[in-house]
Amino acid sequence: MAYSPTSVSPFNAVGSGILRWPGGQARCALGRSGVTPAGAKREGDGATPLGAWPIRQVFWRADRLERPETALPVDALIPEAGWCDDPANPLYNCPVLLPFAHSHEKLWRDDHVYDLIVVLGYNDAPVEPGKGSAIFLHVAREDFSPTEGCVACALPDLLALLKAAKVGDVLEITA
Repeated sequence: MAYSPTSVSPFNAVGSGILRWPGGQARCALGRSGVTPAGAKREGDGATPLGAWPIRQVFWRADRLERPETALPVDALIPEAGWCDDPANPLYNCPVLLPFAHSHEKLWRDDHVYDLIVVLGYNDAPVEPGKGSAIFLHVAREDFSPTEGCVACALPDLLALLKAAKVGDVLEITA
Protein backbone atom coordinates (compact mmCIF):
# COMPACT_ATOMS: atom_id res chain seq x y z
CA MET A 1 0.00 0.00 0.00
CA ALA A 2 1.38 3.40 -0.98
CA TYR A 3 1.55 6.20 1.52
CA SER A 4 2.03 9.82 0.62
CA PRO A 5 2.17 12.28 3.51
CA THR A 6 -0.78 14.40 2.45
CA SER A 7 -1.75 16.33 5.56
CA VAL A 8 -4.01 19.04 6.90
CA SER A 9 -3.04 21.16 9.87
CA PRO A 10 -5.25 23.86 11.37
CA PHE A 11 -3.97 27.36 11.90
CA ASN A 12 -5.15 29.99 14.36
CA ALA A 13 -8.63 30.60 12.88
CA VAL A 14 -11.25 27.95 13.70
CA GLY A 15 -12.38 26.37 10.49
CA SER A 16 -9.13 27.15 8.63
CA GLY A 17 -6.10 25.05 7.82
CA ILE A 18 -3.27 24.24 5.46
CA LEU A 19 -3.49 21.22 3.15
CA ARG A 20 -0.08 19.80 2.16
CA TRP A 21 0.76 17.05 -0.32
CA PRO A 22 3.98 15.99 -2.05
CA GLY A 23 4.71 18.88 -4.38
CA GLY A 24 2.15 21.36 -3.09
CA GLN A 25 0.19 23.05 -0.36
CA ALA A 26 -2.96 25.15 -0.17
CA ARG A 27 -5.29 26.97 2.17
CA CYS A 28 -8.27 24.88 3.22
CA ALA A 29 -11.49 25.19 5.16
CA LEU A 30 -12.20 22.84 8.05
CA GLY A 31 -15.27 22.15 10.18
CA ARG A 32 -17.19 25.02 11.77
CA SER A 33 -16.35 23.50 15.17
CA GLY A 34 -12.66 23.08 14.34
CA VAL A 35 -11.05 19.66 14.67
CA THR A 36 -11.76 16.87 17.14
CA PRO A 37 -10.21 13.52 18.04
CA ALA A 38 -11.82 10.81 15.92
CA GLY A 39 -13.11 9.04 19.04
CA ALA A 40 -14.99 12.18 20.07
CA LYS A 41 -16.52 12.86 16.64
CA ARG A 42 -20.35 12.80 16.58
CA GLU A 43 -22.87 13.10 13.77
CA GLY A 44 -23.73 16.74 13.16
CA ASP A 45 -21.10 18.24 15.49
CA GLY A 46 -19.47 20.27 12.70
CA ALA A 47 -15.96 19.10 13.58
CA THR A 48 -13.34 17.65 11.25
CA PRO A 49 -11.97 14.38 12.67
CA LEU A 50 -8.24 14.15 13.45
CA GLY A 51 -6.43 11.11 12.08
CA ALA A 52 -5.13 9.50 8.90
CA TRP A 53 -7.94 8.68 6.46
CA PRO A 54 -7.48 6.65 3.28
CA ILE A 55 -8.45 8.44 0.10
CA ARG A 56 -11.17 6.09 -1.22
CA GLN A 57 -12.57 7.53 -4.42
CA VAL A 58 -13.47 10.63 -6.39
CA PHE A 59 -16.86 11.82 -7.64
CA TRP A 60 -17.21 14.69 -10.10
CA ARG A 61 -19.93 16.65 -11.87
CA ALA A 62 -19.38 15.78 -15.54
CA ASP A 63 -21.85 18.50 -16.53
CA ARG A 64 -19.60 21.14 -14.93
CA LEU A 65 -16.03 19.82 -15.05
CA GLU A 66 -13.83 17.61 -17.16
CA ARG A 67 -12.90 14.28 -15.61
CA PRO A 68 -10.11 14.98 -13.09
CA GLU A 69 -6.67 13.62 -13.90
CA THR A 70 -5.85 11.14 -11.14
CA ALA A 71 -4.81 7.54 -10.50
CA LEU A 72 -7.65 7.23 -7.97
CA PRO A 73 -11.00 5.58 -8.79
CA VAL A 74 -13.29 8.20 -10.35
CA ASP A 75 -17.05 8.11 -10.93
CA ALA A 76 -19.36 10.72 -12.40
CA LEU A 77 -22.05 11.96 -10.03
CA ILE A 78 -25.66 11.51 -11.03
CA PRO A 79 -28.58 13.73 -9.98
CA GLU A 80 -29.90 10.95 -7.71
CA ALA A 81 -26.64 10.71 -5.71
CA GLY A 82 -26.96 10.95 -1.93
CA TRP A 83 -25.15 9.93 1.26
CA CYS A 84 -26.98 8.48 4.27
CA ASP A 85 -26.41 10.42 7.52
CA ASP A 86 -29.09 8.66 9.60
CA PRO A 87 -27.29 6.73 12.39
CA ALA A 88 -30.32 4.44 12.82
CA ASN A 89 -30.24 3.31 9.19
CA PRO A 90 -28.17 0.28 8.09
CA LEU A 91 -26.85 2.39 5.17
CA TYR A 92 -25.39 5.02 7.53
CA ASN A 93 -22.24 6.63 6.06
CA CYS A 94 -22.81 5.02 2.67
CA PRO A 95 -23.81 6.34 -0.73
CA VAL A 96 -27.53 6.04 -1.51
CA LEU A 97 -29.83 6.77 -4.43
CA LEU A 98 -32.45 9.47 -4.06
CA PRO A 99 -35.25 9.64 -3.29
CA PHE A 100 -34.28 8.11 0.04
CA ALA A 101 -36.76 8.06 2.92
CA HIS A 102 -34.18 8.54 5.69
CA SER A 103 -31.91 11.47 6.55
CA HIS A 104 -29.30 12.03 3.87
CA GLU A 105 -27.05 14.53 2.21
CA LYS A 106 -27.74 15.43 -1.41
CA LEU A 107 -24.53 15.21 -3.47
CA TRP A 108 -25.92 16.83 -6.64
CA ARG A 109 -26.04 20.43 -5.44
CA ASP A 110 -26.91 23.81 -6.94
CA ASP A 111 -23.75 25.38 -5.50
CA HIS A 112 -20.30 24.18 -6.59
CA VAL A 113 -18.85 22.68 -3.39
CA TYR A 114 -19.63 19.12 -4.49
CA ASP A 115 -18.58 19.55 -8.13
CA LEU A 116 -15.57 17.47 -7.04
CA ILE A 117 -15.76 15.17 -4.00
CA VAL A 118 -12.95 13.03 -2.60
CA VAL A 119 -14.37 10.38 -0.27
CA LEU A 120 -12.20 9.87 2.81
CA GLY A 121 -12.17 6.53 4.61
CA TYR A 122 -13.45 7.93 7.89
CA ASN A 123 -15.83 5.71 9.92
CA ASP A 124 -16.19 3.14 7.17
CA ALA A 125 -14.22 0.07 8.28
CA PRO A 126 -16.40 -0.72 10.14
CA VAL A 127 -19.10 1.95 10.23
CA GLU A 128 -20.07 3.00 13.77
CA PRO A 129 -23.52 4.64 13.94
CA GLY A 130 -23.40 8.22 15.20
CA LYS A 131 -19.61 8.64 14.86
CA GLY A 132 -19.88 10.90 11.80
CA SER A 133 -20.63 10.50 8.13
CA ALA A 134 -19.83 12.03 4.75
CA ILE A 135 -16.34 13.23 5.63
CA PHE A 136 -15.10 14.47 2.27
CA LEU A 137 -12.38 16.59 0.73
CA HIS A 138 -14.29 18.94 -1.59
CA VAL A 139 -14.33 22.36 -3.23
CA ALA A 140 -14.24 25.33 -0.84
CA ARG A 141 -16.68 28.21 -1.00
CA GLU A 142 -15.16 31.41 -2.38
CA ASP A 143 -14.87 32.88 1.13
CA PHE A 144 -13.41 29.66 2.58
CA SER A 145 -16.21 29.55 5.14
CA PRO A 146 -16.10 26.52 7.45
CA THR A 147 -17.53 23.17 6.42
CA GLU A 148 -19.86 20.83 8.29
CA GLY A 149 -16.85 18.65 9.19
CA CYS A 150 -15.12 18.13 5.86
CA VAL A 151 -11.91 19.56 4.40
CA ALA A 152 -12.34 21.93 1.44
CA CYS A 153 -9.92 23.78 -0.83
CA ALA A 154 -10.01 25.82 -4.02
CA LEU A 155 -10.78 23.80 -7.14
CA PRO A 156 -7.35 24.34 -8.81
CA ASP A 157 -5.61 23.12 -5.64
CA LEU A 158 -7.90 20.09 -5.37
CA LEU A 159 -7.19 19.21 -9.00
CA ALA A 160 -3.42 19.52 -8.37
CA LEU A 161 -3.65 17.25 -5.32
CA LEU A 162 -5.65 14.66 -7.28
CA LYS A 163 -3.12 14.71 -10.11
CA ALA A 164 -0.40 13.82 -7.57
CA ALA A 165 -2.49 11.27 -5.63
CA LYS A 166 -2.04 7.52 -5.91
CA VAL A 167 -4.19 4.57 -4.87
CA GLY A 168 -3.39 3.84 -1.22
CA ASP A 169 -2.64 7.45 -0.27
CA VAL A 170 -4.07 8.87 2.94
CA LEU A 171 -5.07 12.31 4.14
CA GLU A 172 -3.75 12.99 7.63
CA ILE A 173 -5.58 15.62 9.67
CA THR A 174 -3.37 16.87 12.51
CA ALA A 175 -3.80 19.32 15.38
